[in-house]
Amino acid sequence: MTRTRRGPAHRVIGLVAAAIVGAAPLICTGPATAVEPAPGPALTEAPPAAVLPSTTSPEYFDTPRDITGCPYRTTPPAPVDESEVPLPGQTSPTPPPVPGFIAGGEALDSCGLVAPDGFQMPRDVTASAWIISDLDTGDVVATRDPHGRYRPASLIKTLLASVTLDRLEPDRVIEVTDADLEGAEGSLVGVGAGGAYSVDELVRGLLMSSGNDAAVVLAHRMGGLEATVEAMNSHAADIGAVSTHAATVNGLDGPGMMSSAHDMSLIFRDAMSRPDFARIVGTRLSGFPGYPAGEGAGAPDPESAPAHTGPTVRPDGTLVNPGFVLSNDNQLLHGYPGAIGGKTGFTDDARHTFIGAAERDGRRLAVVLLDGTRVPSPPWQQAGMLLDAGFATDASVGLLGSGSPTGADEETEKLASGPLGVVGEVGRRDPVGSGGSVISRYGPWLAVGAAGLVVVVGAVLTVRSRR
Repeated sequence: MTRTRRGPAHRVIGLVAAAIVGAAPLICTGPATAVEPAPGPALTEAPPAAVLPSTTSPEYFDTPRDITGCPYRTTPPAPVDESEVPLPGQTSPTPPPVPGFIAGGEALDSCGLVAPDGFQMPRDVTASAWIISDLDTGDVVATRDPHGRYRPASLIKTLLASVTLDRLEPDRVIEVTDADLEGAEGSLVGVGAGGAYSVDELVRGLLMSSGNDAAVVLAHRMGGLEATVEAMNSHAADIGAVSTHAATVNGLDGPGMMSSAHDMSLIFRDAMSRPDFARIVGTRLSGFPGYPAGEGAGAPDPESAPAHTGPTVRPDGTLVNPGFVLSNDNQLLHGYPGAIGGKTGFTDDARHTFIGAAERDGRRLAVVLLDGTRVPSPPWQQAGMLLDAGFATDASVGLLGSGSPTGADEETEKLASGPLGVVGEVGRRDPVGSGGSVISRYGPWLAVGAAGLVVVVGAVLTVRSRR
C-alpha cells in the first residue's frame, strides 16, 4: 500500500501488487476513476537515514530487523521516504509517552521471545514484533517485542472500522461525490462518484480489499479526515492502546504513525466484539456495487456472478461500471483451517503487517505481526505457524490491557486497564468496560447506596413511630 496512484488500469496493478504482497487478488474488479491525490507533503526536513537497505533494493523487504537492545520503545524505525515529513508550517506530533506500567504484565517487559515452557517457536517467523492472544479471555500466549513501536499500515483500518460502526448505521446509503473521494490514493477497492453504497458495503471494501477510497468516503461522512483521525486516536486511548497514534484514516504513513503488537491486539479484539466487523472480516467473497448507481451497477451474488464484461453505456448515454465480486485479501481465510478473520497491511516504511484469527475446539486465538518480511514465507503463513504453536499450549504469559503501574500517576493507571469490553462469543459485547458487568464495576457504590437507603428508611420509620 505505497503512495501510488491507481487509475482505470487498477485491476492489472492490483493483480501485480497481490503477487508482491501476498494478497488474494480481486476476482473481478470494476474500473476505478482516476482520483487526483491530495498534495504531497513538501520536504521541509530530511528524514533520518534508513537502517535497512534502500527500498530500491529487494533486500530491504527480505531482511529481518535487528531489535537487540529494544531500540523502538519510543518511536518506530526510521522512515525510508518522505511520507512522514510534516507539511509546511506543521511539525511532527510528539510520540505518545511511554506508560509508567508494563501493559499486559511484567513478563512483557522485553523485546525478546516471551513464551511459556514448552512453547514451540516457529523457525520461519521474521516479524520484528508479534503477539498471540486469546480473543475471549485476553490472555497473551506468547510474544516478541510486544511494546515496540512500529507502523501498522492498513491494520489501522480495523480502528477506523470500529469508529465507523459505532457512528454510522450499516444500512445507511451514501451517494458518493467527487468531494467524498478527496484524498483517495494507494490501494482502491473501486468506489466511484455517482455510486450508491451502504455503510456495510463500504466497510467490506475497507476490510476485505483494504480500499483507501472506502476509507476516505467514510471519513468524509464522519466530519472529515482530520476529525476522523482524532476520533480514531480517542477510541484507541479509550481502550488502553496508549502507544498508538493514527496519522491517516487508511494506514498510509504520515507524521507520528505508530502502534505496537500489544495495542493492535487490543484494537482487533475490541473490533471483533462488533458482530458486523466479525462477519465482514470472516467473509471470503462478497458482491460490491459499481457506479453510477442504477441498473447494471448493483452488487452481484458471488455464487452466481455474471462474467465481467466491462463498462456499459445506458440508453441515455451514461457510462456505467458494473458491480463486481470481492475476494478477501486475507489469505489465511482461504488457506488455514478454522480461520475467522484478520487484516493485511503494507507500506514501504511499515513493511508487511498482518492480523489473523482462527478458532479451534471452541478456542479463538489472534496473532498480530508488525514490521515483517515475505521471506522465507508470506505473513499469513507465518501467522498460521504462530497460531499452530498457540493452539498447542494452554499456558499464558500475560493479559491484554492489564498492567502493574510503577509510580504512575492516576491517569496512567486508568489507561493501564482501559475500558475494553469483555469479549466472549462473537456478537456479545460488554459496553461497560474492563470491569465486566454493571454489578462488578459499580457493586461497591451500589452497596454503599443501599446501606444509605436502609439508614434513611429506618430514620423515617422511627420518626413515624414517635409521632
